[in-house]
Amino acid sequence: MKKIIFMGKTGCGKTTLCQKLDQLELKYRKTQSIDLYTDAIDTPGEYIENRGFYNALIVAASDAKTIGVVYDATQERNYIAPGFASRFPKEVIGIITKINLATETQIDYASEMLGMIGVNKIFKVDTIDNVGIDELFKYLESK
Repeated sequence: MKKIIFMGKTGCGKTTLCQKLDQLELKYRKTQSIDLYTDAIDTPGEYIENRGFYNALIVAASDAKTIGVVYDATQERNYIAPGFASRFPKEVIGIITKINLATETQIDYASEMLGMIGVNKIFKVDTIDNVGIDELFKYLESK
């Protein structure tokens, strides 16, 4: 079983988090299908952007211990349905990415949106500058 499945909008940083977790070179590439890493599952952004694909996320999540909803702090609008986390019978955490590019207001908005979907815990990270990454990964190791 994988430690975490990352779900979030296209370009929010899911693949980068997977590469960081596996200590791989960071390379941008568009995820076209569900990708498996050593300790993570990466999902296409379209799966959360289109509610018709929620069933695919639910099925893929069965192979993970933790659900990680990744939220880009710089995005302008919310795209995740309120109560989204209730679809999963396991822990759902929120991960706010790109905090080095966002204002405090944007980060607060992201936290509010993740709270509305029902996450248990929120991590604020920046993968390029390694802000919050160690805290997130230590948390995942403890699971």
